[in-house]
Amino acid sequence: MANIDPYAILGVEREATAEEIKRSYRKLARELHPDVNPDPESQERFKQVTAAYEVLSDPEKREMYDLGIDPRTGAAGNFGAGNFGFGDFMDAFFGQQARGPRSRMRRGQDALIRLTIDLDEAAFGTERDITVDTAVACTSCSGAGTAPGASVVMCPMCKGRGEVQSVQRSFLGQVMTSRPCPQCQGFGSLNPNPCAECSGDGRVRTRRTMTVRIPAGIDTGTRIQLAGEGEVGSGGGPAGDLYVEIVETPHPVFERHGDDLHCSVTLPMTAAALGTTLTLDTLDGVEDVVIAAGTQSGSVKVLRGKGVPHLRSSGRGDLHVHLDVTTPTKLDGEQEELLRQLAELRGEERPELAVTTDDQGLFSRLRGAFGSK
Repeated sequence: MANIDPYAILGVEREATAEEIKRSYRKLARELHPDVNPDPESQERFKQVTAAYEVLSDPEKREMYDLGIDPRTGAAGNFGAGNFGFGDFMDAFFGQQARGPRSRMRRGQDALIRLTIDLDEAAFGTERDITVDTAVACTSCSGAGTAPGASVVMCPMCKGRGEVQSVQRSFLGQVMTSRPCPQCQGFGSLNPNPCAECSGDGRVRTRRTMTVRIPAGIDTGTRIQLAGEGEVGSGGGPAGDLYVEIVETPHPVFERHGDDLHCSVTLPMTAAALGTTLTLDTLDGVEDVVIAAGTQSGSVKVLRGKGVPHLRSSGRGDLHVHLDVTTPTKLDGEQEELLRQLAELRGEERPELAVTTDDQGLFSRLRGAFGSK
């Protein structure tokens, strides 16, 4: 740490503006804050970032550092690039505190898998078996990482402290610095007889199957959290979480919008004019849909409570049945004669052009689509 550059820590150029330095510091602080990343490495990094900002955010301290002057005392020397580096300033800023050995136990990583289900399963819920490839505790050493009958031993170099100290001479006098022990990598102990099964990691990879409960009303993109079902941590550490992300396959009839369902039904002209009753297969079974006489193309029949159940509350969405009235394109002689008779009875042999002028008319919609100028 003796020669760490605060510009490098914050990831900015030496010509960076005060705003760029502040922006970089805030970004790193949010990522490394102990409340977000409690592991010791992130905490140590957070200290470095804070100390770097302490120097570069103060114009006088920054200028002194750039000139090779100690920002704390103002004494000339080779502060920026010599024996007394920025890491020593950081130690002085936070105080020399014993960090102690690092734990070999680490929390396992979270895992994410995607599960494809159909509309019926999403609407009413189900249970599905999933298979995941993940890390589990080594059964040979029970996660300890040592061979049967063996154990870790104290590191002879650091005497179990996990760090070694050295004294350097500078223009400020003798400065004591600490760094992780190179022999044990900061653990304070050595594993001379690692487990042959897991090579000392305390975990092995395997494939396992588990059952996931899919709640009613779930939708694409929703994630189900299975606490402790992720990867087991190294050194017998706790497992992470497993997240199951739902992907709903398109339905051949219904289109889902939130908890509402939509479908389209084609009606013959005669059925729309005279009225009829449709038989529609819904998620709940067969439903009769009454079509009133004179129904127009584009009408929508709403079946209340026939949609998808709400995920986090009671009740259900609705089923919207969109009606499309079709005009026959091929008529035989008898059919054509009957239609002509109907047109004569209704006085529609030569209908007059009716121009719609209300706000919902064709020209109004066109103006809304292309914008009025």
